[in-house]
Amino acid sequence: MSPELVSDAVEAYAAAHTSPPPEHLRALAAETRATLDSPQMLTGEVEGRLLEFLVFLARPRLVLEIGTYSGYSALSMAQTLPEGARIISCELDPERVAFAEAHIDGAGMSDRIEIRQGPALETIDALDGPFDVVFIDADKGGYLAYYEAVLPKLAESGVIVVDNVLWSGRVAGDPEADDDERTPVLRAFNDHVLADERVVSVMLTVRDGVTLVRRA
Repeated sequence: MSPELVSDAVEAYAAAHTSPPPEHLRALAAETRATLDSPQMLTGEVEGRLLEFLVFLARPRLVLEIGTYSGYSALSMAQTLPEGARIISCELDPERVAFAEAHIDGAGMSDRIEIRQGPALETIDALDGPFDVVFIDADKGGYLAYYEAVLPKLAESGVIVVDNVLWSGRVAGDPEADDDERTPVLRAFNDHVLADERVVSVMLTVRDGVTLVRRA
């Protein structure tokens, strides 16, 4: 098992000193943990607020999310979405789509968030952009393809947000001692972004690691 990135005590302190989520997000998180597989995929309160802040600062017209899961991140971003702007979220799993749509409707956000079920690359190909904010949080093996698909359609002042880039610290560990097949994939992705002269990036040690990417 990889060492934790930040101690539980520090994580708890950070969460306690972050503005708490609204009731609809607390209810969504509780139901996610109780009913869906892989509840560790839940974005969480601190990262949810980070996404909300990025949308607040970017004032986007179009947000693209790759990987809806239960809808927490989409609903977090929708809280500060400008009037007339929208979020398109890509999700392959029909159970997750139904779950997220129920919570989006319940929060009164169905006019802001549209979930498109199916392969994300097909959805991206069908969209013209430009994307002002892109949040990538889906299958790790697809990260590089998603990145390359959205970058040409990124707005001049747009930002790509990539989740799980530290993979519980595994990416910085001993490759010989790690049997998780996703670890080398994420290492290769991180190296690709760093070497990409088209962009400027910063990797943050928030939650499981978040990389922010903009055009150079």
